[in-house]
Amino acid sequence: MIDIDLLLAWGGAFKKVSMNENIFKQGQPCFFYHQLVSGKVKWTHIDDAGKDRIHLMVEPGESFGEFPLFDDGPYAATAIAEEDSVVIRLHKPTFLELLHDNIDLNYSLLKLLSKRLRFKFSVINSYALHSPETMIATLINHLKTENKSFCSNCFQLKLTRQQIADMTGLRVETVIRTMRLMHEKGELEISKGKVYCRNMIERIEA
Repeated sequence: MIDIDLLLAWGGAFKKVSMNENIFKQGQPCFFYHQLVSGKVKWTHIDDAGKDRIHLMVEPGESFGEFPLFDDGPYAATAIAEEDSVVIRLHKPTFLELLHDNIDLNYSLLKLLSKRLRFKFSVINSYALHSPETMIATLINHLKTENKSFCSNCFQLKLTRQQIADMTGLRVETVIRTMRLMHEKGELEISKGKVYCRNMIERIEA
């Protein structure tokens, strides 16, 4: 989201994180702006029973954990490396100075946060319908709109059934059964265990 050379010029530093390593944990204070350089990061809430609820699968170039930078509260979710990754970090006070001196970055950041908030509203609305198909379609349509977690050439969804379950709050068995039904309806294609979706999924609820 922010040019790496600009972050480095303002004192940013790279940090290597290993697969399954916590970058920060929910409840901890925020000291840095984080942006993924390489690898993949899961931004997730872990409940008292230890169950994941994934808010975002972070891809290279994306920032994560931004809210505490502005409200001075603790992290509301945990960031975990899904694979060996590299993150660039910038100290919070310096990051706020960077925004002050680069107004265009403020607009970009507000646009990003608004997109994520809009997606959360669409997810909440899909919960009210009590329809697993609608929940999964909402997630897939969002990812296609943002050009995330999809192979650009073959339209393969690059998420596991478990990750989809963790992102929708459904049981993995429900995800498997529902996606099989969606395949039978022609809303998506499943071939050799892989999921493909060329077009947006249209859902009409009674």
